[in-house]
Amino acid sequence: MARSTKSYEERMLQLEKKEQESLEKAKQYAAQKRELKKRQKDVETKKRTHRLCQIGGAVESVLGSAIEEDDIPKLIGFL
Repeated sequence: MARSTKSYEERMLQLEKKEQESLEKAKQYAAQKRELKKRQKDVETKKRTHRLCQIGGAVESVLGSAIEEDDIPKLIGFL
């Protein structure tokens, strides 16, 4: 039975092709990681904004009136 052997050039081309495919996969994974980090940051930003709005609403509720920009330094000094 005859063995079919690939030449060194064919084997080298096959390995180079696999290498390129691996590099493309690595790029795709890196892009997916960046997108996931971006989504995580967006979620954290939304949570922070919500928390700050709740705190501001609570402060205005206790004070009984809206907080003006001029009042912010006084409030910070009080806290």
